[in-house]
Amino acid sequence: MITIARAMVADPKMMILDEATSNVDTRTEKLIQDGMRKLMDDKTSFSIAHRLATIRDSDRIMVLNGGEIEEMASHDDLMAAMGFYYALYMSQFKGKGPGGDADEIAMDFVST
Repeated sequence: MITIARAMVADPKMMILDEATSNVDTRTEKLIQDGMRKLMDDKTSFSIAHRLATIRDSDRIMVLNGGEIEEMASHDDLMAAMGFYYALYMSQFKGKGPGGDADEIAMDFVST
């Protein structure tokens, strides 16, 4: 959290966030994300995250699997394509896919 506060004060033109909210609960994450949206306005920013809620509002999402780019588009476009990102999203938010109804969504996840 100190690093995020420093970034707010420094007001950089570019930001790289690597799992910036991974160690907080979802309620706190939402509050941080709301503040981060204001901080990232008119800036180039890269957010690396496993929680898809963290990147959902990004202009462009690059989905990596096993070090390879699987897909790249906005959240809405990736969901409409019903590809790899869609399967990840459904597994996190709808209880489907890996760990759920795997038969409904086929996906070959490569662990790294």
